[in-house]
Amino acid sequence: MAPGPVPWAVTASVVALCIGLGATVASAVTAETASELRSAGGVAMFLGGAAGLAGTYLALVMVLLVSRVPLVERVLGQDGLLRWHRRLAPWPISLIIAHVVLLVVAYAQAAHAGLLHEVGVLVGTFPWMIEATAGFVLMMAIATVSARAIRSRVRRERWWAFHLGMYLALALSFAHVIALGPSFVGHPVTRLLWGLFWLLTAGLVLAYRFGLPILRSLRHRLEVVEVRRESADVVSVICRGRHLDRLAVSGGQFFEWRFLAKGMWWQAHPFTLSAKPAPPHLRLTVKGLGDFSAALARLRPGTKVAIEGPYGVFTAHARTRKKALLIAGGIGVTAVRALLEDLPASCEPVVVLRASSEDDLVLAAEVAELVARRRGRVHELVGSRSSVKLEQLPQMVPDFRKRDIYVSGPEGFVSTVSRLVTRMGAPSSSVHYEAYELP
Repeated sequence: MAPGPVPWAVTASVVALCIGLGATVASAVTAETASELRSAGGVAMFLGGAAGLAGTYLALVMVLLVSRVPLVERVLGQDGLLRWHRRLAPWPISLIIAHVVLLVVAYAQAAHAGLLHEVGVLVGTFPWMIEATAGFVLMMAIATVSARAIRSRVRRERWWAFHLGMYLALALSFAHVIALGPSFVGHPVTRLLWGLFWLLTAGLVLAYRFGLPILRSLRHRLEVVEVRRESADVVSVICRGRHLDRLAVSGGQFFEWRFLAKGMWWQAHPFTLSAKPAPPHLRLTVKGLGDFSAALARLRPGTKVAIEGPYGVFTAHARTRKKALLIAGGIGVTAVRALLEDLPASCEPVVVLRASSEDDLVLAAEVAELVARRRGRVHELVGSRSSVKLEQLPQMVPDFRKRDIYVSGPEGFVSTVSRLVTRMGAPSSSVHYEAYELP
């Protein structure tokens, strides 16, 4: 079983990041003098510099949020980390735009020149400005594509590959910040600390997003041994590997899977284990909803597999009560089925399986067996949305308000059910779910 959450990690991280933001703003304030502020363009120069420092700092924090630091991830989970990532996203972009606009205005005022003319001077004559401009353009392109209205029309794989350009954009902007920023010129200690923060961010990304997954993949050497069809559009992929008894994973967690086959090797997708590891085998069960998931049905035995993870807080560690209610919509049964293996017999689990047809009740027999061992019961709700409604939950599970409630399935289903059970009186602290989505 994976290690449990470490609650103090989030508090410590928030405190450290707030102190860092305060120090960043303070370095901009202390670097200015009264005479510089009174000079032509002085106020715009100060505001532009402060905005740039704060915006870059927050951009690095956004990168840290998705760098998969284990202590923080085990508390917030992917869903929580990405939620904070999205909330924070408008701020660094807005501040960096303000930085660019204000500095162009400041230099134009100081030189008594036009704005367009000053743009050419800045880019053409200042050191590292060509690279910084390229980074800014790339950052703006990524922000545009990430807007909800545009992102919803872009294929997931293409958006993900494009989003990785943010690492390059930040790297391109690094040198001009150190070389030109008033907070750094003549301030070696500030320059050193800022450089260390950049190195720390880069190191965490390289270690947890790239290094650790590579080492874990090499250690376990997973390969596909069987693709088993569970229904018309659902398959289970069984992988064989080495040292899987040392793979610390909890039921309900997921991996980012990269299948090293033609047309698939360059992209990784999140899929929950549909059973805890049974060395030397791992199993994931996937519904063919997109090009990638549909292609899994065509995998050949011997295909090598790289993994990143395990991730997620949809685990037995989240329990706060003795008994549990697990609600799965469609393919969300995979997380519930694996989670059941970690639940004790004393929790007397009630499982509600929601599906559009009998064929969609995949793994139902396995779920029923696990529930029976734990003295629980299973309810199967089959039919259209109009004919089957979860409002009947109080009749099926009269004590649901006294149970931990785990909800898994498509994002819309999870959102609807989570709101429903809290509206019917379940404390929000007892409702556990996790949506798998890219930042």
